[in-house]
Amino acid sequence: MAAARSFRTEQIRNVVVLGHGGSGKSTLIDAVCFASGTSRRKGSVGDGTALTMTTPEETGHGMSLQLTVAHAIWNGTKVNLLDTPGYMDFVGDASAAVRVADAAVVTVTAPSGVEVGTEMVWELCEKRGLPRMIFVSMMDKVHANFGRVIREVRELLAPGALPVEIPIGAASDFRGVVNLFTNKAQIFKPGTMTGEYEEGPIPDEVADDVEEWSTELMETLATTDEDLLDRYLEGEEIAPEEVVAALAGAVADGEVVPVFCGAAEQSFGVHSFTQRMVELLPHPGQAGEVEAAGDNGDAVQLRIADDETVSALVFKTSAEPHVGELSLFRVYSGMVVNGTELRNTARDTNERINHLAIPQARERVEVDGLHAGDIGVVAKLKSTHTNDTLCAPTNPVTLDGVAFPRPDISTAVRGATRADEDKMGEALGRLQEEDPTFVAEFNPELRQTIARGLGELHLDVQFERMKRKYGVSVETEQPRIAYRETITAPAEGQGRFKKQTGGRGQFGDCWIRLRPRSRGEGYEFTSAIKGGVIPTKYVPSVDRGIQEAAAKGVVAGYQMVDFTAECYDGSYHSVDSSDIAFKVAGSYAFRNVAAKARPALLEPIIEVTVTAPDEYVGDIMGDLNGRSARVLGMEPMGGKTAIMAQVAEAELYKYASVLRSITQGRGHHRRKLLGYDIVPPLRAAKIVAAAAEEER
Repeated sequence: MAAARSFRTEQIRNVVVLGHGGSGKSTLIDAVCFASGTSRRKGSVGDGTALTMTTPEETGHGMSLQLTVAHAIWNGTKVNLLDTPGYMDFVGDASAAVRVADAAVVTVTAPSGVEVGTEMVWELCEKRGLPRMIFVSMMDKVHANFGRVIREVRELLAPGALPVEIPIGAASDFRGVVNLFTNKAQIFKPGTMTGEYEEGPIPDEVADDVEEWSTELMETLATTDEDLLDRYLEGEEIAPEEVVAALAGAVADGEVVPVFCGAAEQSFGVHSFTQRMVELLPHPGQAGEVEAAGDNGDAVQLRIADDETVSALVFKTSAEPHVGELSLFRVYSGMVVNGTELRNTARDTNERINHLAIPQARERVEVDGLHAGDIGVVAKLKSTHTNDTLCAPTNPVTLDGVAFPRPDISTAVRGATRADEDKMGEALGRLQEEDPTFVAEFNPELRQTIARGLGELHLDVQFERMKRKYGVSVETEQPRIAYRETITAPAEGQGRFKKQTGGRGQFGDCWIRLRPRSRGEGYEFTSAIKGGVIPTKYVPSVDRGIQEAAAKGVVAGYQMVDFTAECYDGSYHSVDSSDIAFKVAGSYAFRNVAAKARPALLEPIIEVTVTAPDEYVGDIMGDLNGRSARVLGMEPMGGKTAIMAQVAEAELYKYASVLRSITQGRGHHRRKLLGYDIVPPLRAAKIVAAAAEEER
C-alpha cells in the first residue's frame, strides 16, 4: 500500500464510476488501483476478489451491491474512485456517489453497447451536470464492436462523444490502441499485469479510422478557442499538451465526452486511461463555491478551499462486526484534522474526529488531515448518520444531502424463531441507518412488520446482511392488503343498550342516519338532536361508539371510511344513562344501519409507471391487462416508453420479478398510492371468505 499522505485540493479527483450491471466498473477500478500501486493484488469479479467487492453478499451474487470507495495515486494526483452498483435495485448508492463526485466515468461494454442501466446512470449525471468520460470495456470479448458502441453513445447519450483512442483489433485479436493525442500506437505486452505497452507506428488496418477521428477531434477542439482555431486553419501543428488542455476545458463545460477503450481484466488500456482522468477531469476547487444553509436558514456560499470554514457531508454509513459503524464523508470546505471536534447540525451534537483515514475499499489508511475536496472515513461516531453535515462548531451550516429514491417495493417479514423475532426490530433499525432506501416498521392495522426497498433483490440482500451481521434470520410473506369498507346507499336505524343488574343500570338509545361520501372525504359526524331527547353531554359518546365500531366494519372486519353519520333521535334515563351506555348504543346503531346501507369492500389502487425499451411495450401491456389494470397513457422517451397505469395493490406482489423477466432486466417501475376503489364482486367474495377463515 502506498504511504498515506494528505493531498491538496488541486491534487484530488473525485470520480464516480457508473454503468449497467456487469459492464466492468469494479474490474476497471481494480485494474487502475493495481497499476498505480495502491492495491497489492490484481483481483477478479468472477472469483469475488476484486478490490471493491468487500462483502460476502457481493461475492455470493457476483456483483457490486453497495457504494465502495478506493483510490489510486498517479503522478502525484490522488484519484478517489467511487464504485457503484449497476443493478437498479441499488440506485440509492449510485445517487449518493454522484452527489459527492466532481466527474464521472461511465463504462459501456464493447459487445453489448448502451443498455438501459447506462441510460439511467447517464440521467443521474445529467441532473448533477457532471463532466464525463466513457470507457468502452471488454474489447477482448466476443462480438466486441467499438464502432457500433460509438454510434449508440452518440445517438442515445451524448452527441458530443468523441473517441480519443482507436482500438487495434477486437475480441481475441484486441492487442492495442492508437492514442489520438500523440498519433502513436500502443501495443500491449502479452501477459502484462499492470498494462505495460510499447509505442509504435499506426497499423494500416486502422489508419483511415485514425485520420477520420483525429480530424473530428481537432476540428471540435479548435472551435472552443479562437487562437487554436486560427492556428489549426493555417495548418500549424498543435502540441499534444495543448490538445489535452483544450479537451479538459471542453470536458469541464460538458461540450465533449471523450471515449476510451480497453480490457481491464488484462489491464489493457489502463495506463493511458488513468493518465487522462488526471489530465482531463476537474479537481474539486474548479466546481466553484458550494451552497449551504446557515444557522438561520439563509443560503451561505462556501469556497472549496483549506482556509474556509469546515463543512463535510456524510454520504454513506455502514456497520461491520468487530469494526463498528463507519462514516464515509466528503470535505467540501476547510480542512479536517485528526482530533478535531465538529458539529453535527442535523443531530445538534458534537463529534470528535479520531483515527481519520482515507478509504481503500475494506481497508482504511490513517492520515493526519484531509484537505478541502477530499473523501475520508472515520469510525465510531456517536450520533452521525447518512446525509448529516459535520461542520465547525463556531459556524454551523447544513449541506444539501443525497436525494434518495423512495422505497416502494414491500414484503412482510417475521422472525424465523422466537429469538429472531425478539431481535428483529433492533436489527432492522440498524439496517435502516446504513441504507436510507430501506425502511421497515410494524403496521398495527395489518399486524405485520412491513419492509420496503427499491426492489426484491434489494430486500433479499438486506435480509442476508441482517443474518450475517446481527444473527437474525427472517421469513418473508405477502403483505396483507389494507382493505377498507364503505357504504353505497343511505340508511337509518336504531341502537339501544339496556342493562339492569340489580343496582344502577345502563341505558342508552339513539337513532342514526348513514350516508355515503365521495372517495377520500373520510368520516363526518353531525347532530340533529332537538328538544333534549338525548342530553348534549351524551352526543359525543354516540360519535365515539360509531367510530370504534367503524374501525372493524361490517363486511370483512376492515375499517369503514367515507360516510356521514347523523344522530337525529333517541331517548335517555335520568338515572341509568351514561357516557358508556350511549357509546355502546352508538356502536349498536352503526352495526345495524351499516348492514342495510349496501356496504362494499374498497381496495388500494396503485399508480404504476413502467419504463422499458419500446420493443417490450406489447408484452408489458398484455401483462398489465391480465392484472385488470387501467392504462392511463404512454409517453415515448427516445427508444423507451413510459406506461402509466392504475392497478389494484393485490395484483402487484412480486411484479418487479415478472417485469424483469418480460424485459430481460431492462425495464423498471415506480409506484405510488392513488386512492381506493370498490373491489369487484368475485374477488370481494374471496376476501370476505378469507377474513372469516382467519377469524376462526
